[in-house]
Amino acid sequence: MISIDSVSSVSDFENISIVKLNADSNATSMLVWIKKEIKPHLHASHSEHVYVLQGTGKMLLDNRVIDIKEGDLVFIPQNSVHAVRVTSELPMKVLSIQAPEFDGNDRVPVPVDVTW
Repeated sequence: MISIDSVSSVSDFENISIVKLNADSNATSMLVWIKKEIKPHLHASHSEHVYVLQGTGKMLLDNRVIDIKEGDLVFIPQNSVHAVRVTSELPMKVLSIQAPEFDGNDRVPVPVDVTW
């Protein structure tokens, strides 16, 4: 068991800090802190759940932009273009759960102009 509140990011990061919590062949869970944004991308062989623990922002999910805040759970299906822009002063902190196991090789940048 892991207490999410006891896990901290690296002390000084420019935009994104990631701490892997658990992983096996079926899924990976990680905490992600975002100061500014995550650029548009997709996962060709993964689905992802994002649970917002802190902060507010806007999320591109395929062709729509949605507002997200603490307590929101967003499901991102495989091959869905997604991106995040933080709108709060504090970094956004999210729990990301990807299935199957995420090794970092399934992040495909997508050249999309987003109107936030």
